[in-house]
Amino acid sequence: MTPLDQFLFGYYPYIALTVFLLGSLIRFDRDQYTWKSDSSQLLRAGQLRWGSNLFHVGILFLFFGHSVGMLTPHFVYEPFMAAGAKQLMAMISGGLFGLLGFIGVSILLHRRLSDVRIRVNSKTSDIVLLVLLWLQFALGLATIPLSAQHLDGGMMMKLAEWAQRIVTFRAGAPELLAEAGWVFKGHMFLGMSIFLIFPFTRLVHVWSGFGTLAYVVRPYQLVRSRRLGMAPRAPLSQRDRAA
Repeated sequence: MTPLDQFLFGYYPYIALTVFLLGSLIRFDRDQYTWKSDSSQLLRAGQLRWGSNLFHVGILFLFFGHSVGMLTPHFVYEPFMAAGAKQLMAMISGGLFGLLGFIGVSILLHRRLSDVRIRVNSKTSDIVLLVLLWLQFALGLATIPLSAQHLDGGMMMKLAEWAQRIVTFRAGAPELLAEAGWVFKGHMFLGMSIFLIFPFTRLVHVWSGFGTLAYVVRPYQLVRSRRLGMAPRAPLSQRDRAA
């Protein structure tokens, strides 16, 4: 492993996660008026419905799929699923939803760049974010043909072990990626970079989306009308209405 590999896959993950968590907290505390999705629907709704829905379906499935697949220890699923079977399932489901997300983000990027009104009212961070997401989806889809060359699940096991060592602060994580191709490394680096810029973009609204889950366990709100128990008002006369 080169010193660059040691930095990118040994230290950079902690830098990205620290900025992600601390930056989100500081922005929520200091700039709550900027905590929003900045939707451009009022400027033009065309393409937004298809692009946004496809993108969100794809990205949400991939986020939870990567989280469960990468952070679940092998011994948990080993009794009923081999590593090769898990990799094949990840390739099929990830390829399907990755393609949906790629189509969605392509529509959103085309819409933002081709419409003059939307482009003028866009921040630089909006366009940069969409470009990074487009590249991330493209790299993710590019890993599928490479994964098909070794269906034993060996590389997937090393990637998962790397993620588990990172989150549990164990040594030796970068060395697990010594045999990984540049496409895998690029996909991982870009994913960490998206977490790094998260607090400085519209992506912060994702926190609010997850926060809505609290409504499931929140006590019911009882709303009483101020008009209950009040005598009905007499209709206004013609003179009063004229006044």
